[in-house]
Amino acid sequence: MSMSMTDPVTFLFVPADRPDRFAKAIASGADRVILDLEDAVRPAAKAAAREAVRGADIDWHRIVIRVNPAVDGPDSSEAFAADCALLAEVPVRAVLLPKAERAEDVAALRSAAGRDLDVLVQIETALGLDRIDHLLAAPGAVRAVFGHLDYALDIGAEPSFEALSLARQHLVWRSRLAGKPAPVDSVTPDLDAEKTREEAAKARAFGFGGKLLIHPAQVEPCRAGFAPSEEDLEWARRVLAASAGAGAGAVALDGRMIDKPVEDAARRILSRARDKQGGGDASPDRDH
Repeated sequence: MSMSMTDPVTFLFVPADRPDRFAKAIASGADRVILDLEDAVRPAAKAAAREAVRGADIDWHRIVIRVNPAVDGPDSSEAFAADCALLAEVPVRAVLLPKAERAEDVAALRSAAGRDLDVLVQIETALGLDRIDHLLAAPGAVRAVFGHLDYALDIGAEPSFEALSLARQHLVWRSRLAGKPAPVDSVTPDLDAEKTREEAAKARAFGFGGKLLIHPAQVEPCRAGFAPSEEDLEWARRVLAASAGAGAGAVALDGRMIDKPVEDAARRILSRARDKQGGGDASPDRDH
């Protein structure tokens, strides 16, 4: 399944222990806001972070909660259990599971919530990537998300885009075979707007359908990176115009035959452009 135009593209993190930032994050225009109970919160502040989430008066339709991992060190099971208990107390509809490696952890989140829950599985380890098929097949698992910093650390690689290209291609490939939306790429730690746009465009070129963000200022550059360029739009319009004028016969454009895959690519480009003009997906639609 390729990315549809209703799939969220921009996912903005906000520390769950900073409720003063929740409204600003939602007002940023990000399609989804992730209340982060994991890396953004110090261990001593996690209980306070859960209390802040419990008391949050926000648009829960656009909220994702990132819980602590179920398998990551001696204290992980206790933090994961506390996060699971929280899910039964708030009306969140989507959860991000970091360092996802076991399908049973997806089931545990949904069981703890006591209702249907969309689980985004974040691949941050070699084992998680190896088990991606099983994770995406788990009931409730709706989309894969990449965490390149932890993944690079796990395999001993540089955290550059090029060094992790194989992992990215694998996530796109397996998501497609699983019939899931295009996966969500990792963060850009550099807050430079052009860097964010460039990495979003690279992710789109690889076949990703969205990106994690760490600052509201990255929302628009990310959206621009996933949107087609003016050159792309002009090419798409010319392809469809040439195809429409050819009737039932074959047609060439700039020395290249126009067949169905080329026409489909042109239509997809124009569809993405229409989505950008609409301001992205801020609707309460589910993530799948």
